[in-house]
Amino acid sequence: MATVARPEVPLPWIERLSAILSAFPEVREDDSWVGLAWRVRSATVAHVFGGEDQLFRITFRAEPDEVMAFQHMGEPYFKANWGGNVVGLLLDDDTDWEELAELLTDSYCIQAPTKLAEQVPRPD
Repeated sequence: MATVARPEVPLPWIERLSAILSAFPEVREDDSWVGLAWRVRSATVAHVFGGEDQLFRITFRAEPDEVMAFQHMGEPYFKANWGGNVVGLLLDDDTDWEELAELLTDSYCIQAPTKLAEQVPRPD
């Protein structure tokens, strides 16, 4: 059975994601098994990749009570099949980058040690 090639995430999207995520304390960008991941220490904050279906996805962490809400909203949101609180968003030309930045901020604060998460400015 032939493997379908996964598309590379567009560079402008990588640059936008890097700008959001690199602003957080101790975040580093790593090549992942597919795509790129951003981690704080050993915890993954976000992972972006192209799928075999040729769609682009970013996964991140959400509070447990929000996971079901993401699942019920449907596209462009989804619950990942791995990890209890891993959710995601299909990326495309209509992605709301401001909303995504808020979701990634939440993911960072969930994954980061408390002392680092406390350094992130949060809206009231």
